[in-house]
Amino acid sequence: MNETKSTEIKMSQTFSETYQLQGMSCASCAGRVEKAAKKVKGVIDATVNLTNQTAMLTFNAPVEEQTLVDAFIKVGYPAVTRDTRISISDMSCASCVAKVEKSLLASPGVLSASVNLAAQSATITYWEGKSSPEKIASTITKLGYPAQTDAADHAIDLNAEREKEANKLFLHVVIAALLAAPVFILEMTSHFIPGAREFFASIISTEVSHIVQFVLTTLVLFGPGLVFYRKGYPALFKGAPEMNSLVALGTTAAYGYSVVVTFAPQLLPEGSRMVYFEAAAVIVVLILLGRYLEARAKGRTGEAIKKLIGLQPRTARVQTEKGLQDIDVDALESGMLVVVRPGEKLPVDGTVVEGASFVDESMITGEPIPVSKKAQATVTGGTVNGSGALTIRATNTGSDTVLAQIIKMVQDAQGAKLPIQGLVDKITGWFVPAVLALALITVAVWLTLGPDPALSFALVAGVAVLIIACPCAMGLATPTSIMVGTGRAAELGVLFRKGDALQSLQQASVIALDKTGTLTKGKPELTDLHLQDGFERSTVLALVAALESQSEHPVAAAIVKAAEKENLPPAKVVRFNAIAGFGVEGSVDGKDLLVGADRLMTKYNIDVSAFASQANAFGKQGKTPLYVAIDKKLAALVAVADPIKEHTPQAIKALHDLGLKVAMITGDNGATAQAIADELGIDHVVAEVLPEGKVAAIKSLQNDNTVLAFVGDGINDAPALATADVGIAIGTGTDVAIESADIVLMSGDLKGVVNALDISKKTMRNIRQNLFWAFGYNTLLIPIAAGVLYPINGMLLSPMLAAGAMALSSVFVLGNALRLRWIKPVLD
Repeated sequence: MNETKSTEIKMSQTFSETYQLQGMSCASCAGRVEKAAKKVKGVIDATVNLTNQTAMLTFNAPVEEQTLVDAFIKVGYPAVTRDTRISISDMSCASCVAKVEKSLLASPGVLSASVNLAAQSATITYWEGKSSPEKIASTITKLGYPAQTDAADHAIDLNAEREKEANKLFLHVVIAALLAAPVFILEMTSHFIPGAREFFASIISTEVSHIVQFVLTTLVLFGPGLVFYRKGYPALFKGAPEMNSLVALGTTAAYGYSVVVTFAPQLLPEGSRMVYFEAAAVIVVLILLGRYLEARAKGRTGEAIKKLIGLQPRTARVQTEKGLQDIDVDALESGMLVVVRPGEKLPVDGTVVEGASFVDESMITGEPIPVSKKAQATVTGGTVNGSGALTIRATNTGSDTVLAQIIKMVQDAQGAKLPIQGLVDKITGWFVPAVLALALITVAVWLTLGPDPALSFALVAGVAVLIIACPCAMGLATPTSIMVGTGRAAELGVLFRKGDALQSLQQASVIALDKTGTLTKGKPELTDLHLQDGFERSTVLALVAALESQSEHPVAAAIVKAAEKENLPPAKVVRFNAIAGFGVEGSVDGKDLLVGADRLMTKYNIDVSAFASQANAFGKQGKTPLYVAIDKKLAALVAVADPIKEHTPQAIKALHDLGLKVAMITGDNGATAQAIADELGIDHVVAEVLPEGKVAAIKSLQNDNTVLAFVGDGINDAPALATADVGIAIGTGTDVAIESADIVLMSGDLKGVVNALDISKKTMRNIRQNLFWAFGYNTLLIPIAAGVLYPINGMLLSPMLAAGAMALSSVFVLGNALRLRWIKPVLD
């Protein structure tokens, strides 16, 4: 029983999905896919990533997945589908089969399903990237029918597919080169080696030589080169020619002309009876070689995603009623108990329920120092356990894990289309038809005005124009740089959630910063403790911390934490009383304590003049001064502040060095904000504003078309992040799904802003270099291929050289983009 899925993709308002396709080789292909997708009712936008072979579609109405599959097949770029076999237990009747099939066909990405009751198995076709054998097996198991994937049916990694594609292309290149070599030697060596023509003429006649070349070239064109004709001519006949069409037409012209010369020479003028088998054969070899090099380079553009995917182990050790069992990570469910041994990677996000260890979270936070983990601590999948054993309770599984969110962010950013791509799309939309027209004009001009043999000259020039005009470089120029740039950014802890932020950020002239949690740590700390004569630090701090431990105020928590760091023994609190607006008072270890503002001391007639000047200095520094009295005597002055993060001064200086204006927008009081601004050298301060006030401040700074980036902690700064031209959220390492931000900094550190700016500038410069090369190449070489230099110096470009130049163009663009893999962080 075999059914085809007709389940609809459901969404509220608009929703984006990414689909894996195959067969796209140039910008024209991408344009055809986008055009076809937009014709499907319910699809409002489509963006193709040529490098990644994906299409990101945005919907505003339900669409059947099979409808999309059919639409992509119709234009010649089918979906990447996989077949898998799932073993199923406990099915006993036809109703079980119907239940399993119904559930499968309702699963995202499943296109067809056939359940066999006798074999206790299901054969499923699914859309690569939208589902996997593990997800399908998990779906069936949840129905009450335990299911298991075949060992060979794990989802195939995209990089493995690219490696497979590259290996296949390499084999084709070798075969084509071996077949084309004799053709090239027979026809072309006489142009380079004196006496070669006479030597070949002595051992083989011209007619036999042409027949040998015909046989070998036919094997090249209809063997390794057949792909150009299978794709090129159908596209041409549908009125949507693309790069394969140009190659198909060019090689067919050279091959067809040579066939006529070989077998029916009387049909051509005597002076035009020359064969071009070597051109057709070598063109195929060179273009296949170029595609092989492209495939290898494309594989390297996805290295960042490959590394991220490789962070997660494939299996997890789970506690069950039958003891410990290894299961696929994709089959993990929330609530399961997972055992992680020393040195292993954590397979899932969770909470520690037993054990203690240090966990290396550098892949998430960028911080190299392992973090202590014990009961109740949260852990993240993909991080590395230290020397202790941990038992964790799974919380987030599958696509909800932090690592999965990071991977999705990077993939979405890599698949984005920048505003600069709009010009490229417009040009490539008419580029191939224009090249066809130009090739026809070239042939016509040579036939009309060219010297004898005009027909030969016309053929050479026309084929050279067709072959050299490669839209591949244009199509690859932007997406390859985006893929490598955003991938490298992710490795440095910078996640571009929205691809267009890559272009917008490098245009920013103002960086606006939130204070708490961005410039500062966001948690008050004890910064100073000044003592009166006769009092000891450890005694005073222990007494104050004991009293403040009864309070929930953040300042109190800072004092308690400081005492814990110094391992001071807890004192016994006999009495505690909080006095609103003043401070706290009570009795600790038989001593009467007062801790609070100067007004609390005044209320109890305690003279604070000894610390008055120091207290004023603390206030100017943005610190909160607190007085301590023990048994009615002034004992100490305590200062608590939200300290500036370690790398903040360095980051502010780096932003100024880049020529940027730095502003601070905060809800804190003006004196504290100004004190921090003065210390850091911040140019503009807006203080004591609510979230709505932050939005107004940003709008005022955006006057005169200023591009502004706002950096906040992503919690109470959502309106400001959304209002800014570029919203940058400082993540906490695990809180990466910050919807209002365009960019997320995993390190929780401002140095990430500087690194993000540097990556943005270098990636956009790389894109402009690629586009300059791609357009400059075609602008310069198409006229040369057409023969404009022939009247000047007799130069006419060989179709073989045209093919080599075309292949080199794409390889150059890819190679230039790959340089972004070695971007060094400005601030470590």
